[in-house]
Amino acid sequence: MSWWPLIWQSAWHRRQVLWLTVMSVALSAALLLGLERLRADVRQSFAQAISGTDLIAGPRTGSVELLLYAVFHIGQPRANLPWAAVEQLRANPDVAWVIPIALGDSFRGFPVVATDDSFFTHFRHGEQQALHWQSGQAFAGDSEVVLGAEVARRLNLQVGDAVILAHGDGAMAEHDHSDHPMTVVGVLAPTGTPVDRALHVSLQAMASLHAHGSLGPVDGQSAADMRQQLQALMRAPEQPTAEPERAHDHDHDHDHDHNHDHDHDHGRDARPSSHTQAAPGQAVTAALVGLHQRTRVFAVQQRFQQQGDGRWMAVLPGVALDELWGVIDLAERALQVVCVLVAGVSLIGLSATILAGLQARRRELAVLRAVGASPRQIAGLMALEGGFITALGVALGTALGWLALWALSPWLQRQHGLTVQALIEPAQWQWLALVWAAGWAVSLLPAWQAYRWSVQDGLNPGA
Repeated sequence: MSWWPLIWQSAWHRRQVLWLTVMSVALSAALLLGLERLRADVRQSFAQAISGTDLIAGPRTGSVELLLYAVFHIGQPRANLPWAAVEQLRANPDVAWVIPIALGDSFRGFPVVATDDSFFTHFRHGEQQALHWQSGQAFAGDSEVVLGAEVARRLNLQVGDAVILAHGDGAMAEHDHSDHPMTVVGVLAPTGTPVDRALHVSLQAMASLHAHGSLGPVDGQSAADMRQQLQALMRAPEQPTAEPERAHDHDHDHDHDHNHDHDHDHGRDARPSSHTQAAPGQAVTAALVGLHQRTRVFAVQQRFQQQGDGRWMAVLPGVALDELWGVIDLAERALQVVCVLVAGVSLIGLSATILAGLQARRRELAVLRAVGASPRQIAGLMALEGGFITALGVALGTALGWLALWALSPWLQRQHGLTVQALIEPAQWQWLALVWAAGWAVSLLPAWQAYRWSVQDGLNPGA
């Protein structure tokens, strides 16, 4: 005797109640799948934000804090890195390139990153992908700015537009650098990293903004404290230095030797390099460092920290990311527990639905017993029914979860720079299989109840 027609006919007879149960299981499976997919993609997106960087150098602070403000522009630096530290890094024979970074300004909520042209040449993201141009070219003067793709899209800016940057978060109008407007000269192609949500200016532009701007105190600072901080952050250069020029040439020689792909439109621009004019007295927020050989990373790290006499530090991005995941691991576990509890509630509802339906099906089961079905076959029928309902719910939840990831992926990319793949990896399949196994297991309780019933229990209404 085939049990599947009986299972289908019985389920169809109770389709309204079972449909609600299937949807409950489906939603819990979709929630669990979506959470696991987002968790994996968030980790991957963070790791790919600076895939080509070997070290992050900055003032002495926490490694996670340095990673967050230097790469993801989250938080505020407590101190600055003197320009001498950047020069010492560039003078290290194991160092291939150095990208100085200075923070502190913003534009309509987006951070302003001061750097030099080595950023466009050496920065890598994703699978060692270089930066590309959506339009325009790199900055060269004090009044030029390059936009990330997300900034240009959300603020509807393009090459040739003028922008007025602001000190700090720009919450107060008197902090605007209205006396020094900037002109958009380039827009970078989307990268799915914090680069998309930042404006990029030269170090000299940042120095010029702070040298000529007339700013008031920020965040409760006294005017004297703020002037002292700005002078330490960025002093206007008095004369160019030859050392960065030598380091820049060394960078290009190294890239030529290693056949790196620099598919950038700024190569067509013959204007002089911007980072050759950096002043020795200038201070930056942090520096991204690339090495000739990654096996030398610990030696370079130790030497740099010794040169700073405890005032500087260099961290490996991967190690700092591991520390970051350790910090937020508790929150991730809490979300997983919530999803598991939701799935558990759905499966308990499944068991309760089958148990409640047993009372209405006692005569049906008794007739099956009367025509020769054994108690074991009746129990198997109930277990198969529970497994079928759970499998249907998991399949529907998988489809809903995949569709939700596919639909939300462009929005997450635009709004948060998070690349979410509409894929189901082996780890997610294991979670879905676990949900199905748990659903089948909870259906064993009504199966055991049906196993204990006799023919008389079903045929006698008073039993």
